[in-house]
Amino acid sequence: MLSVFTRAFKTPDLRRKLLFTLGIVMLFRLGTFVPTPNVNYTAVQECIAGARQGDAGNQLLGMANLFSGGALMQLSIFALGIMPYITASIIVQLLTVVIPRFEALKQEGQQGQAKMTQYTRYLTIALAVLQSATFVTFAQNPSALFGNANCTQILYRDTIVDTVFMVLTMTAGTGLIMWLGELITDKGVGNGMSLLIFTSITATFPGSLWAIQQRDGRWDLFILVIIIGLLIMTAVVFVEQSQRRIPVQYAKKMVGRQMYGGTSTYIPIKVNMANVIPIIFASSMLALPQMVAQFQSDPQGNNPAYIDWINTYLVQGDSPIYMAVYTILILFFTFFYVSITFNPNEVADNMKKYGGFIPGIRAGRPTAEYLRYVITRITVPGAIYLALVSLIPLIAFVLIGANRDFPFGGASILIMVGVGLDTVKQIESQLQQHHYEGFLR
Repeated sequence: MLSVFTRAFKTPDLRRKLLFTLGIVMLFRLGTFVPTPNVNYTAVQECIAGARQGDAGNQLLGMANLFSGGALMQLSIFALGIMPYITASIIVQLLTVVIPRFEALKQEGQQGQAKMTQYTRYLTIALAVLQSATFVTFAQNPSALFGNANCTQILYRDTIVDTVFMVLTMTAGTGLIMWLGELITDKGVGNGMSLLIFTSITATFPGSLWAIQQRDGRWDLFILVIIIGLLIMTAVVFVEQSQRRIPVQYAKKMVGRQMYGGTSTYIPIKVNMANVIPIIFASSMLALPQMVAQFQSDPQGNNPAYIDWINTYLVQGDSPIYMAVYTILILFFTFFYVSITFNPNEVADNMKKYGGFIPGIRAGRPTAEYLRYVITRITVPGAIYLALVSLIPLIAFVLIGANRDFPFGGASILIMVGVGLDTVKQIESQLQQHHYEGFLR
């Protein structure tokens, strides 16, 4: 990997792209430390420092804070991070199955994709308004937000005008992040949105590791966590690179006096086709009862029975019921997401249209049934793999009391490995293009 970046910096065009990407990333990280107007930055830092250690907390807020690089809990202008865009992208992708207009746009090629990207932008801004308003409401009760009873006031004023101004500022920050991500995609290296998420997660990585050592003061435990983390990362890289290759043969055909076709290729089917989406869905679903319990809890402790049950079993990650529900949701959403993103009938029809076939399988319906059978079988280990990776932070919470501080698991490790591998591949492909250009000259 280091050799790839070294060769890239020796190529003038790629060096400009890398430096431009690094500049955008630095600007993005700078925005995470600029507080939103009406926020007492000193009080926020005191609330963070005095927060409960080792508490699982609200999973949805924890994931949003992870994707924002810690900006959410600091109430900065980039507090929402890239989360509204991720949610909007997922919603638009799901709507292609439900709304015929979106499905037609998907099949129109580049022009249709540009239209869907525009819809995603509009939906991102709408979600940013909704999420920022919700989070500003949470900020008015900072003791519950930070898990710190001594944290009572982090806003200078609670007027409607100030609240609206904070919502508009956070929404504008989300729009700016979306623009920065598109700049990286157009003029930088790789997928800009993915790189910004990668930056947010890796920015909190060293602090999370050091917090484990600071909490217990044990260097042996710290070294053991790093060794286990490297083993987990190696296993994740192996699985993320694993795929089932279905061979495809294209028949020969005469066009005029030229013979076309007769080539062999394959359909790559990854073990983890759903990526990190099922973990996001599962965390969002589990966050709903937590939010209900938070809003309906009685400060005096006179809660209904169902509120106490939620607080006991569906809030803390060390509960076996929480782990079981979390695992079931991830398994369900993995199969659900794969079923709507990979259409065996569409793939079989396209293969038949261009004269392709799987050796030993008839074209048309038998091919679709075979693809569905393969997808089902490969999704089973993929879903189990996602469930195991997502449970790593919860297991760490039980063993060493480090849920928020354990970075080698869940969505963070999947995104870091996936984006890192994808970025290196894109740089390598651009290096090969420059090599071929020099050869042709």
